[in-house]
Amino acid sequence: MEESRKKTWSKQMVGRAMLDALIKLNPIVMAKNPVMLIVEAGTVIALLLAIDPGLFGTGEAGRGYNIAVFFVLFFTVWFGNFAEALAEGRGKAQADTLRRTKSETMAALIQKDGSLKQVASTALRKGDLVRVEAGEIIPSDGEIVEGLASIDESAITGESAPVIKEAGGDFSSVTGGTRVASDWIVIRIMADPGESFLDRMIALVEGAKRQKTPNELALTTLLAVLSMIFLIVIVTMVPMADYLGIQLDPATLIALLVCLIPTTIGGLLSAIGIAGMDRVTQFNVLAMSGKAVEAAGDIDTLILDKTGTITYGNRMASEFIPVQGVSAGEITHASLQASVRDETPEGRSIAELAQKLGESWDDRDYADAEVMDFTAETRMSGITLPGGLAIRKGAVDSVRRAVAEAGGLIPDDLEEKAAVIAKSGGTPLAVSSGSRILGLIHLKDTVKPGLKERFAELRSMGIRTVMCTGDNPLTAATIALEAGIDDYIAEAKPEDKIAAIRREQQQGRLVAMTGDGTNDAPALAQADVGLAMNSGTMAAKEAANMIDLDSDPTKLLSVVSIGKQLLITRGALTTFSISNDLAKYFAILPAMFITVLPQLSSLNLMGLGSPSSAILSALIFNAVIIPLLIPVAMKGVKYRALSADRMLARNILIYGVGGVIVPFIGIKLIDMLLSSFI
Repeated sequence: MEESRKKTWSKQMVGRAMLDALIKLNPIVMAKNPVMLIVEAGTVIALLLAIDPGLFGTGEAGRGYNIAVFFVLFFTVWFGNFAEALAEGRGKAQADTLRRTKSETMAALIQKDGSLKQVASTALRKGDLVRVEAGEIIPSDGEIVEGLASIDESAITGESAPVIKEAGGDFSSVTGGTRVASDWIVIRIMADPGESFLDRMIALVEGAKRQKTPNELALTTLLAVLSMIFLIVIVTMVPMADYLGIQLDPATLIALLVCLIPTTIGGLLSAIGIAGMDRVTQFNVLAMSGKAVEAAGDIDTLILDKTGTITYGNRMASEFIPVQGVSAGEITHASLQASVRDETPEGRSIAELAQKLGESWDDRDYADAEVMDFTAETRMSGITLPGGLAIRKGAVDSVRRAVAEAGGLIPDDLEEKAAVIAKSGGTPLAVSSGSRILGLIHLKDTVKPGLKERFAELRSMGIRTVMCTGDNPLTAATIALEAGIDDYIAEAKPEDKIAAIRREQQQGRLVAMTGDGTNDAPALAQADVGLAMNSGTMAAKEAANMIDLDSDPTKLLSVVSIGKQLLITRGALTTFSISNDLAKYFAILPAMFITVLPQLSSLNLMGLGSPSSAILSALIFNAVIIPLLIPVAMKGVKYRALSADRMLARNILIYGVGGVIVPFIGIKLIDMLLSSFI
């Protein structure tokens, strides 16, 4: 994150943003932001007044005052554009890199006669077959139809560890721009030029092409309405002032309008939205739209697969259970002996559990032991010590049969204890030493650490979690309880997932889910937020509105936090922008009328030096607060898991009250500085 911040504020990025901010002064571009368009119009009028102070029939304010107003207004608009351009900068830099990758890639097209022809990747069409050898870049999105290879996806995901992909199954899709690290594959191209994942990624990471979300459009409309109301107020002040015998200077009216309309949030609104999508990209999640990010902040229900999401997906030893007449120490020691030469994940977990229970070993003690590897035929593994003692672990029926053939007795409680493990969703492994069965090892799919706390955090936000699993109800209930899941769907089939999503949506809830297989595609498309794994099928990725480039399903929890942070940041800065108008009222309004209405001097709470310095101080503060808040807009307001009421109260306290106090202090300091020069 620190490295990301350094890139954002690099000289090259800032320099490019400063230039882009000038280009954005084009009125056609500014029309997308009504608030800042009004400020730009005021800037043009102030420039005309600076050239000819008597243009509108009065020149009392003087050319110097009008020039000062012009420059402050110009920098107000420029700072707003700079915030947006800076937010877009990182995406544009990333897009440039991706474009270079795309334009430089060649492909070995398989022709009808089976020969290979080198063509540019941009010439490939959907349905073409290409062969990619080790060291070559995959030219476009596709499905592997032949071969098996190790794929280096670091160009897309940032991760250096390659992944194995092969024809058939849920892990046959490949992404353009990634590299074949070993072996070879034949790919059927699944995207026409301009429609590939790389093309979509280029378009999406560029902030300039980001579409506004419904929430942002609503806020833009609100700000435009507020601006129009204040514009009407300012226009009606002119005849009122004439009636009172007060002559209002045009530059002062412009300054008042700019200070009254919500210029702070108007200048930062686009930057907040672009930065929100960029924060998702920093987590290696590609959002297909800003709407998906924002929807993540409003979801009510999370639907998650069990395996790989809530659990590791690997069976690990959790308990050693002795049978009648055997001590806990005996079964623990024998389980360790059977596993010291077992390099499988299950074997290592057994040794680690035994070590936690106080067992230790020296590899030299087992150097002469004969290793028995697991096979599908024997369904057992273990070692035979130099003296001939065979120590085995494996399926209960296999170990029981081997012990019976050796003339040993079968413990009466073996089947009962094995059944308890099986009913809980675990896998029982029997352990024998010679002709004796010592007990059982309980293997189970372990819940990932920290998930219970994260699910509790989601619950405090009002988000309900639902686990989908093919396990039986008893196993599902056990995992759900251990993980802190609110509800579960056991023995779930693909159609059960989409039915669950529809039920939630019919009750007015927003739903998010994760998936990676073709059978998950309908549910991913149905969900309001669908997060597909990059390692999954093309169908899943096309159906989802977010793609996790790291293929880490638990990252959906982080996406939720980013979505909420986006909404909170926008709300916090809107609150600040509107509330700081109060200080500007007390700075400008008394200054405008104090010469003919001395009674208004009592409203000069800040004790500002003169009418002209008061107006300029408010205007300068209005301009400089935008760049000062750019880091907040880019980084986002820190999200805390609070209820809606507490969140609103905290927002008002910090950004509402702060939005009133900060301008009072800032305007006074600027006035003191100006008074020393005026």
